[in-house]
Amino acid sequence: MYVVSRGGITSFDVGSDNRLTNQKRFSDFMVDGVRCATDGFRVDVDGNLWCGSNAGAHLGYSGVTVWTPEAKLIGRIRLPESGANLAFGGPKRNRLFMAAASSLYALYVNTQGASPG
Repeated sequence: MYVVSRGGITSFDVGSDNRLTNQKRFSDFMVDGVRCATDGFRVDVDGNLWCGSNAGAHLGYSGVTVWTPEAKLIGRIRLPESGANLAFGGPKRNRLFMAAASSLYALYVNTQGASPG
């Protein structure tokens, strides 16, 4: 389970009794010294975390960042405006919808969003 806070994202293990354990900071979302604050995020079938990225005045860093379960940055989708929420959709859950400051973007990706169940 992931929880967004002002300083980044914290991850937890969820036990069979639904208790949260093993709290640890996932990431502070710094990329090349630029803070890429996240708003919305989704997980794919491999456990990678896809995050809407808002880097403020550093527009080259805004869009989407993709992180492994170990918090290693493995990809970025650059948008010409700040990224916010995102979602996987389509019949195969392989189309990424990205809501930005004033636009909606969509892109087919080579993975699927995790099943909602």
